[in-house]
Amino acid sequence: MPEADTEGKDYCLDIPVAPRGFFLKGSDSLDWGIKNRLARIFNPASGRTVMLAIDHGYFQGPTTGLERIDVKILPIAPYADTLMLTRGILRSVVPPAYGRGIVLRASGGPSILKELSNEQLAMDMEDALRLNAAALAVQVFIGGEFETQSVHNMTRLVDMGMRYGMPVLAVTAVGRDMTRDARYFRLACRICAELGAHYVKTYYIPEGFETVTASCPVPIVMAGGKKIPESEALAMAYKAVQEGAAGVDMGRNIFQSEDPLAMIQAVRKVVHENLPPGQAYELFLDMKKRG
Repeated sequence: MPEADTEGKDYCLDIPVAPRGFFLKGSDSLDWGIKNRLARIFNPASGRTVMLAIDHGYFQGPTTGLERIDVKILPIAPYADTLMLTRGILRSVVPPAYGRGIVLRASGGPSILKELSNEQLAMDMEDALRLNAAALAVQVFIGGEFETQSVHNMTRLVDMGMRYGMPVLAVTAVGRDMTRDARYFRLACRICAELGAHYVKTYYIPEGFETVTASCPVPIVMAGGKKIPESEALAMAYKAVQEGAAGVDMGRNIFQSEDPLAMIQAVRKVVHENLPPGQAYELFLDMKKRG
């Protein structure tokens, strides 16, 4: 038997117990495990995240810039707060020593040759736990042909996530013929949050984006979208976080950049340090020049 220690005497009676609210909006009532996983995605110091999305191959194959994940992505992965990818790429390419958060694509089915909104859940919660995921991502096609099915995919995943302490990211998807405006994104993001998503990924729009983030009770991360010039992508990221986004989830605007390593570092400065886009672009050019 170990020796009994003396009873404690220093109870710090002059220091009141501080209330500890969680740093992400809409997350105070969540269980400890979900909060812990969210803190592996969002930086507690800034309350924001730089997610690197490399899951494009799940419906469109070897996308430009993602032909060789081991060659083109692993060197820049340490600069992301979170990798968003599929379990197949995680297991086959990413070293287990990688210490950043992992968000796994959990929905899929159709390829670019078919109707994309006809998705199903494509992995179960036990496999996500085996892979030590920080969150699971599911596509939600508000206004799409299979809208109800995709919403049910999300709600089923949320139910499982609440059971096991796993956050769910709802990814809003816009059809080719749909209008990208504040009214649509307010609708899509609010539906996802109302039905249980722990955070939402959506696109930036130049008019009314602040109303999208204000009307969504959980964090929103901005989707990078199609490749645009680096200066424009940095300006878009800056505007998004200034207008309420809790970070970005960029893919093509990083891995298809002229210098992906320089670009992801410039994006980090914008997101976590509020570096103005002009200065961030100068930083990008300087790092690119220095190689």
